[in-house]
Amino acid sequence: MGRDWALVLGASSGFGAASARALAQAGLNIAGVHFDTRAGREKVDVLRGTLQSEGVAARFYNANAANAATRDKVLSALADELNNDQQVRVLFHSLAFGSLRPFVKSDADDETEAMDEKAMTMTVDVMAHSLVYWTQDLVARGLMRKGGRVLAMTSAGASITWPTYGAVSAAKAALESHCRQLARELAPKEITVNALLAGVTDTPALRKIPGWEKLADDARRRNPHGRLTKPEDVAHFITLLLHPEAAWLTGNVLRVDGGESIAG
Repeated sequence: MGRDWALVLGASSGFGAASARALAQAGLNIAGVHFDTRAGREKVDVLRGTLQSEGVAARFYNANAANAATRDKVLSALADELNNDQQVRVLFHSLAFGSLRPFVKSDADDETEAMDEKAMTMTVDVMAHSLVYWTQDLVARGLMRKGGRVLAMTSAGASITWPTYGAVSAAKAALESHCRQLARELAPKEITVNALLAGVTDTPALRKIPGWEKLADDARRRNPHGRLTKPEDVAHFITLLLHPEAAWLTGNVLRVDGGESIAG
């Protein structure tokens, strides 16, 4: 019997890279999709070597994960890799590419561009709807079957507001809704779907948010552990969900935050 695979969307840094490492240590081959410049590609080369040192296969694709052609290319390549007793055991959606603009300009002299239709549509499509399309195609092609795990990164912004975060907030709220619907529809196939809500984590995506330093300082102060969440905290939790005993856990938003959300 060959090794199953994990498909990681947004694999080059942050939650994606940490989860790829943890899933490789758990014995899964890794297929990663990322969208990076030269510096990002160099990081992926290092990551690939780390994964291969765990004795697993590692395939990476530098392409837009929200593009239908990319999806077809990656899944066709995976179909060629898999034999009859293998499957894509995990789909991990960690795409953090969206527009950070206010919905309404604060005043006429404000040089910041307000959100427009193109930026709004792109943000929600990349960070939410793409989860549905990848899941649809994985299941339709028979690449994910009984025991499959679909996981997606959400954020506290799905239910609270931050300046300029409106489109991403909408995307995260949609993502959580998609997870619930997919969980219901895939339950007969014994595939689980859950959203993961990490505490504030110092990732490249966080540092793109205006005022991220205050977000980090506030989270560090609130967290009972006295530190921010790390990508590895989430990655280690994901490996727990691989166990057959986790099969009854589906349709949830699972907080992986060290108690940050319960502390005043």
